[in-house]
Amino acid sequence: MPYQPPPDLAGLTLAQIAEQVAARKLPPVEQWSPEREGDSEMRIAADGTWFHQDSPIARAGMVRAFAGLLTRDADGAHFLVTPFEKLAIAVEDAAFIATDVGERDGALAFRLNTDELVVAGPDNRIVARGDTERPALYLQVRRGLEARLNRSTYEQLAQIALGQGDDWSVTSEGERFSLVPE
Repeated sequence: MPYQPPPDLAGLTLAQIAEQVAARKLPPVEQWSPEREGDSEMRIAADGTWFHQDSPIARAGMVRAFAGLLTRDADGAHFLVTPFEKLAIAVEDAAFIATDVGERDGALAFRLNTDELVVAGPDNRIVARGDTERPALYLQVRRGLEARLNRSTYEQLAQIALGQGDDWSVTSEGERFSLVPE
């Protein structure tokens, strides 16, 4: 069956976004304890491009498949995990790029470069890093992984913040997130 990407955020209600999020079946990486460890010879560039042995992975389906196996440990190291192997993967900045944001019924929904949808809230926090000269916004995704907001998504979120008040913060699912790095 061919891959069907979720529709644009602009055309979805919060209930439809929540349905898309719930329908995503990820491998149970947390339950696996592979004995073999190694290096995947892969990296994720700061722009979200995946590479294997310095060649870009051009097939989006392969990237989506690998993304489902991705995890990050408490020390910040990234791994691809299967029942048999745990392979290190180099990540220059964040594992994902947030490419779109939509505000629906008191929630902020983000689309990632892998077409995954994530709703910001208590389990998926928005974090501001950097400084006032070079701020960067990140969305916590899962398993310690993050998505960096690209420039247009950052600007969309700034417009939402201005619509919510003067303190450069946004609210999603009852949680308030500052867009100003500390």
